Amino acid sequence: MSILAYVVKQNLVLKNNTYFITGISTEVGKTIVSAIITEALEADYWKPIQAGELDASDTRKVRQLVSNTKTKYHPTAFNLETPMSPHAAAEIDGVALSVSKIERPITTNNLVIEGAGGLLVPLNSTETVSDLIKPTDRIVVVSRHYLGSINHTLLTLNSLEQKGLNVFGIIFSGKEHPTTERVIRQMTEVPILGRINEESYFDARVISYYAKMFQKNFRK
Repeated sequence: MSILAYVVKQNLVLKNNTYFITGISTEVGKTIVSAIITEALEADYWKPIQAGELDASDTRKVRQLVSNTKTKYHPTAFNLETPMSPHAAAEIDGVALSVSKIERPITTNNLVIEGAGGLLVPLNSTETVSDLIKPTDRIVVVSRHYLGSINHTLLTLNSLEQKGLNVFGIIFSGKEHPTTERVIRQMTEVPILGRINEESYFDARVISYYAKMFQKNFRK
């Protein structure tokens, strides 16, 4: 990349917000949350690493759920065949996966980045998903109630704090569990951005409904 292109890229990023969506585990609702925030802000969307389900990728799912016409969907940096942790999928595919090979898209729009699995999912023997996050990113942690979820939520938030990263807030996904949500709120004082109920299905209309509910928490 030329020096001029690098300067332009940095200036474009600084004019807008980047939201990095991570979860306390896998299958907690990151893709649904990514679609909601993308719709709420008419932001661009980017999935840096897709492991498995290439015919039904998260980018494709978000594209089907978002109804605005402004969003751009940026190409995934690594498309891995095997539905496993990225480090293992890359090894099976014979791919050298590293953060240095993942370049963020240039955009004049807000950007939503969806991580892979949880924060400390390994990309290789030395790097994790957390190494994809920049200090300027607004991190949204998706938490879903299950046995052990309080521990996983607190560990995720503690790791982000130790790294000096910017936790923008928590979104709870799934059936409401007041005692779990209350103790997480009390122990962390991290803003609660909203909750997504256990819906029977998600389509563009449902995503639009939640996007309108969440807009006020993201447009600031």
